[in-house]
Amino acid sequence: MPIVYKTNILQLLKEHGYNTNRLRKEKILGEATIQKLRKNELVSWSNINTICELTGCNVGDILEHTSEEGI
Repeated sequence: MPIVYKTNILQLLKEHGYNTNRLRKEKILGEATIQKLRKNELVSWSNINTICELTGCNVGDILEHTSEEGI
């Protein structure tokens, strides 16, 4: 997969006060999205936008493009 996360997204959210329980309870991110993040799978651009808003990051701070050979 040529686009990967630069960091553990759930840990980043936790550092900003959003643990998985809060994400679910306040309906910020759905269970399926949280499970994808646990597995390091990519989520929708809408969810990436939400993550950026919650953490104050830019897309480039959390995602990077890599070559298939470098993985």
